[in-house]
Amino acid sequence: MLDDTSFAIHPGNSQAEKPVIYRDVGSLNSYEKDGSTYLFSCENAEVAVRFFRADIVRVVMNPESTPALDQSRAVIANAEDVAVRVIDEDIYLTLATERLEIHITKTPFRITIKDSSGQELVGEGERGMCYQADGTVAAFKKMHGADHFYGFGEKSGHLNKRGEALEMWNTDVYAPHNPETDPLYESIPYFMTLREGRAHGIFFDNTFRSFFDMKTSEDTYSFSAEGGQLDYYVMAGPDPKAVLQQYTHLTGRIPLPSKWSLGYHQSRYSYESEKEVRALAQNFIDKDIPIDVIHLDIHYMDGYRVFTFDKDRFPNPKKLIADLRDMGIRVVPIVDPGVKKDSEYAIYQEGVRDDLFCKYLEGDIYFGDVWPGTSAFPDFTEQKVRDWWGEKHAFYTEIGVEGIWNDMNEPAVFNETKTMDTSVMHRNDGRPTTHRELHNVYGLLMGEATYEGMKKQLDGKRPFLLTRAGYGGVQRYGSVWTGDNRSFWEHLQMSLPMVMNLGLSGVAFTGPDVGGFAHDTNAELLTRWTQVGAFTPFFRNHSAIGFRYQEPWQFGEKYEAIMRRYIQMRYEWMPQLYSLFYEASVSGLPVMRPLFMEFPDDEKTYNLNDQFMIGDNVMIAPILQPSVTDRAVYMPEGTWVDIMTEQEYAGGMSHLIHAELEDLPIFVKKGTAFVMGDWTSNKDKTPKDVTLNVYHGEPGETYRMTFYDDDGETYAYENGDYMKLELKIVSEAKGVDVRVVGQSGNFKPAYGSILVGFHGDSVDDVKVNGQQKRQIDL
Repeated sequence: MLDDTSFAIHPGNSQAEKPVIYRDVGSLNSYEKDGSTYLFSCENAEVAVRFFRADIVRVVMNPESTPALDQSRAVIANAEDVAVRVIDEDIYLTLATERLEIHITKTPFRITIKDSSGQELVGEGERGMCYQADGTVAAFKKMHGADHFYGFGEKSGHLNKRGEALEMWNTDVYAPHNPETDPLYESIPYFMTLREGRAHGIFFDNTFRSFFDMKTSEDTYSFSAEGGQLDYYVMAGPDPKAVLQQYTHLTGRIPLPSKWSLGYHQSRYSYESEKEVRALAQNFIDKDIPIDVIHLDIHYMDGYRVFTFDKDRFPNPKKLIADLRDMGIRVVPIVDPGVKKDSEYAIYQEGVRDDLFCKYLEGDIYFGDVWPGTSAFPDFTEQKVRDWWGEKHAFYTEIGVEGIWNDMNEPAVFNETKTMDTSVMHRNDGRPTTHRELHNVYGLLMGEATYEGMKKQLDGKRPFLLTRAGYGGVQRYGSVWTGDNRSFWEHLQMSLPMVMNLGLSGVAFTGPDVGGFAHDTNAELLTRWTQVGAFTPFFRNHSAIGFRYQEPWQFGEKYEAIMRRYIQMRYEWMPQLYSLFYEASVSGLPVMRPLFMEFPDDEKTYNLNDQFMIGDNVMIAPILQPSVTDRAVYMPEGTWVDIMTEQEYAGGMSHLIHAELEDLPIFVKKGTAFVMGDWTSNKDKTPKDVTLNVYHGEPGETYRMTFYDDDGETYAYENGDYMKLELKIVSEAKGVDVRVVGQSGNFKPAYGSILVGFHGDSVDDVKVNGQQKRQIDL
């Protein structure tokens, strides 16, 4: 069998270049208004323009028929009623809302999209929308000299994607991820353009294999797909936060995760027996290293059959899960889509009997080789299949499982193409089409089936889903990890822009395998990566079979003590992180952010790959190279305070920062605040004390923040059982006044009050709502 799976990658066969001949949409013949949609009949294609909101417009070009506007696996928002002014002149046509202006040149048909101030966002020049005889559709847009491009989902390399050509085709890539490795596991055909402090976004909602070319031309970029419609949305911005809020309005936002899923996860391919898992859990308890989750990789199953346990190695999984739960630890098992072809295997029998598997047009089931051997694949594009798959998760939820890890869902197959035949047919909820069209949404729909099924079964508890593959909108169902990385310093370095660009693509809950999945890690690399992991949204240490174990104690007490400290720090920061996850769930803003999101006018932040923000005021600048204890850190505007040493640094310049192995440079902007709790124990991770750390700013300087809390486990917050404080922190000449300007919800936390910790000059006059006191009573 070809070793071309999760254990190898072939670069693909190069092909001789063929001349690319595009057919332009031609000139405008006529147009009409149909409800909220404007339909344009051109010489060679039909084009539709629909405003979803005053600040979001959709453009669809169909070379074969009237544009279809009712099909999307990513977009869940409905178009609103938008007031539109129409100005029809001899050679131009303008559609204008209060936020956007769509300028159309009639001959040839070209679209230029501007904001309400007349600034061009997305323009067309000599070439615009076009297509090829083979069904390829493409759009060519003007590239400005000051344009910087971000997002594109899961991509290796640098944060800024200008100068790169990118492909969207979910692919199982086990080979080392280099800056040029593309495509990877996730396809999110969306990007944000930042130009001189202002931002706008484009979402190209096409599920075929697609391409973005920000490289070939200095003044033009393009996006294209091998089939389907040219279907894209433009979001007006005007700043990076607004663009992301607009994009997640369209595609959805993360569900508020459970607190336990935000804790530390320990994983390996594989912990192969109940005995090994119990010993692992006890080690964490004995060493007082915080842990919330142990993952079970494929060896827990009976012959890699999903929805089974190996009875010899895991004789009583229900008791194992209950015993670990008593220790404060949950178990998350892996579930792949491949169902072993086995006439005595109930899941396979059901799939055949009820016609639930992917088939060829002629009616034969598609079989592919994956871990169980020859396997069939559920057709998740059909609602009845998604319902069935979700119901099957009762196998896990009935024994206490609250989270599932989806892998191999690109879908990966052990063959030359690394996936199923593109001619396989999908039912697609009544609109049958090929895998060639729906490959990129297979993982998204598997995630939907898993999440929705577990949500029904967990009696009001929030399910956790971790997925490797996805498409735009994947954030609605689960968290994402960045796949099979390596224990290389270069992969630690790349993990920062990868996580930031996923966050800029709507996926706020994401992170890499800490320590690196494959290859042997080492003490220094694992320690530095654990420091970073303590602040990435998803925090999991994961390693591969055949390589060194990399639990925090594997390299001796010196390194264990440092890693224990930073894993504990994750829990100390949990009140702040949970508030930021709440913000992500209601606004789409990521927890871990590039600096330009907070400082879009500062061009020095546009290409920063090795620093990141947590929320709007905390900046982290980790050490990312071996044997290094000094690094340059760029400080944006304001004054920044090292939270460990209390040393202050002026903004607008770089500083040389020293950080021994035990140190992670963390800075907070003066005049702001953040919340921390205390680490208690694995048994009960609820903090007993919570402190608002206030950093004194200039007199009159104000900072607003939201502190949110609830039970961290159920949906009771949807019925008012939460606590939300809107705080206004005012720095005064001799101290600070913390004002509660808004409070809502019925939740009463165990800590009862929030202490106020003052950081600043020797005079520490602390007031709460104008009164001399050092705590906020709840």
